[in-house]
Amino acid sequence: MKQLLIVYHSQTGGTLQMAQAAADAAARESSLSVRLQAAQDTGADAMLEASGYLFACPENLAAMSGLMKDFFDRTYYPVLDRIQGRPYAILICAGSDGTNAARQIERIATGWRLKAIADPLIVCTHAQVPERILAPKQIGAEDLARCAELGATLAAGIDLGIY
Repeated sequence: MKQLLIVYHSQTGGTLQMAQAAADAAARESSLSVRLQAAQDTGADAMLEASGYLFACPENLAAMSGLMKDFFDRTYYPVLDRIQGRPYAILICAGSDGTNAARQIERIATGWRLKAIADPLIVCTHAQVPERILAPKQIGAEDLARCAELGATLAAGIDLGIY
């Protein structure tokens, strides 16, 4: 059975809400097995079993989060030259920008020779002071709908063999 693997890290809940919206829509709109898994719990075997990927993380200090980086560090070489051509997409929860975190993931995906199916989806929370940066996040309905659409699109493309 084809599988969509959604690997995420979330510190304040925003990224998890985004990843969950994508996972729910992917499961609803396809016959794929949808696996939503925390980055720290995901290894090379999960990458090899999947037909496509959605990588979701916050941007911390103008970079992908540390636990997401750890995931890529642990899985990069074990799956290199074994997953090329598979589709992927990116979700970033950012306080102000998010583009550097997305760029870092895109560079890793390029090394794996994955195929991007959409531009990175960046949700900006405008958290600029310590109290707001560390506070639990609530992602708005419009942004969650965009995440759901990306998840459904990725899953449908995998399901239909388009990607």
